[in-house]
Amino acid sequence: MDYMVVFITASSEDEAVKIAKTLVEEKLAGCVNIIRNVRSIYFWQGKVEDDQEVLMIVKTRSDLFEELEKRVKSLHSYTVPEIIGIKIKKGSENYLNWLDEVTK
Repeated sequence: MDYMVVFITASSEDEAVKIAKTLVEEKLAGCVNIIRNVRSIYFWQGKVEDDQEVLMIVKTRSDLFEELEKRVKSLHSYTVPEIIGIKIKKGSENYLNWLDEVTK
């Protein structure tokens, strides 16, 4: 089994909590960490933006990425939400076994 960490930014903590709870309740993720007060500087619609955002760090199985991405897009307020998956090369066997048990 392959596993991933997925980074997702949101406009507010409330939005991040809504997305995180949905992903865990629907077993698309085992755990979501929410980090407040992330400053994001990015190029959008012809200009440089400088905003406060919230970062979610999602732990999941690689085979669930497409479904997770679709679900996040259905809940997210952004037109183009950041959803970036990075494969986990190594991890605690106990943690990865737990992640297997709590996801679809």
